[in-house]
Amino acid sequence: MIPCPCNPDTFYTNCCQPYHDFTAYPSTACELMRSRYSAFCAKNVDYIIATTTQSQQAMLDKSALQVWADGMNWTHLDIISHNKVGKRHAQVHFKAYFDNGDGEQVHDELSAFIKIDERWYFLDPTVPVTLTNKQPCLCGGGEKFKACCGKFLA
Repeated sequence: MIPCPCNPDTFYTNCCQPYHDFTAYPSTACELMRSRYSAFCAKNVDYIIATTTQSQQAMLDKSALQVWADGMNWTHLDIISHNKVGKRHAQVHFKAYFDNGDGEQVHDELSAFIKIDERWYFLDPTVPVTLTNKQPCLCGGGEKFKACCGKFLA
């Protein structure tokens, strides 16, 4: 059995594989973040796109994501913190370690997530946002952008 990239003490089949197969969905933003890390390790760009906020998915460049994923060699993951922020948002601070031939390096990130229709999604800060603060939020939650996802993307 293969260990899961997000937690080598568990088997992939019992951890992230059901998420990657879309037979189960992460119940927390932290689980989603871990499953996205495992997807990057597996070069599974389709999962990365599918777990990004639906309104941002079309703006992601699948080919560029695949090239980037193919060029990365992730070594391990550390979750620093996981905090619920309001009713539908959460933040996960993590460090993802990689070695691409120049010695071990770290990607240190505080990611934002939103729960929509009982499923968690990643809010991608690299996708340009063209909304004004008074427009309805990109997540479709019914709030104004400024009061909802805007505080995580602006």
